[in-house]
Amino acid sequence: MRVSDHPTIPAPQVGVLLVNLGTPDDASPAAVKRYLREFLSDRRVVEIPALLWQPILRGIILNTRPKKSAANYAKVWDHDAGDSPLRVITRAQAAALQPIVPGALVDWAMRYGSPSIPARLAALKEAGCTRILIAPLYPQYSAATTATVMDKVFATLNGWRWQPALRTLPPYHDDAAYIDALAASVEAGLATLDFEPEVVLASFHGMPARTLKLGDPYHCHCQKTARLLREKLGWPEGKLRLTFQSRFGRAEWLKPYTDPTLRALPGEGIRRVAVVAPGFAADCLETLEEIAIQGRESFEHAGGERFAYLPCLNASTRGVAMLRTLVARELEGWIAPA
Repeated sequence: MRVSDHPTIPAPQVGVLLVNLGTPDDASPAAVKRYLREFLSDRRVVEIPALLWQPILRGIILNTRPKKSAANYAKVWDHDAGDSPLRVITRAQAAALQPIVPGALVDWAMRYGSPSIPARLAALKEAGCTRILIAPLYPQYSAATTATVMDKVFATLNGWRWQPALRTLPPYHDDAAYIDALAASVEAGLATLDFEPEVVLASFHGMPARTLKLGDPYHCHCQKTARLLREKLGWPEGKLRLTFQSRFGRAEWLKPYTDPTLRALPGEGIRRVAVVAPGFAADCLETLEEIAIQGRESFEHAGGERFAYLPCLNASTRGVAMLRTLVARELEGWIAPA
């Protein structure tokens, strides 16, 4: 029996929160500056003591980089949706996943920018979710991606009196469902081309080289993903090459670098190339502008003749089916099998 003045409590539910990196609210320098301030202030992202880093960030980077980055965002902004591609696709992934994960409430958030992790966790709580699966959409684990999502989740719950039970989606860099979906997507993408690439680059987001020495498994995860993808496709070793993109600053990052590799390929006699980005769950600035636009320009300027960028899994049928497999596995015992 409920006490007459007892607050209303919604019926218990299971929640799923998909989380991707983040995006500015619009393609203006002011919005990009707000986004970069949050992103580059994360101690997991930039592992330099704050006393040294913050003056550089606030005095130089935030006064020079937003204008250039805003121009790049404007090149790929989804004007039909009035939003960034990353937010459009992540929203679509959650919407497509909802009807095929019965018994769970599926939501989505961005680690940096909006919708924020604290806001969406609060929404799931208000909806009655007493059990929540946090699903960082990073196939390969890195402290700068997966770990910082969990940092934000735990910091948010630190202020809650009544906390939900939590589960987290582990990295899925070598999961058969992911590799199978990647291989099928690559084959489908190549089938649409009017040329056959001599080499396909698997371009992953870069990380400082020191992260490997510090114990971050990201480099190893990327290597294994590329190897398993190549084996699944039945290609010889030279057909698929692993590279790393999106360097920032002067420090050494994981090698080989994507852009110099694209510039060097024509000198090796390779004039037809395709690029796939297996580490990204959704297309974004780093794939649509850095690879599909800048990468193409670099390759063609160096003498390349044919270039193609193969889209991420995004909210495609095979991409959503892969996410459903991963999510349903982690929800076992919380919801009945579909």
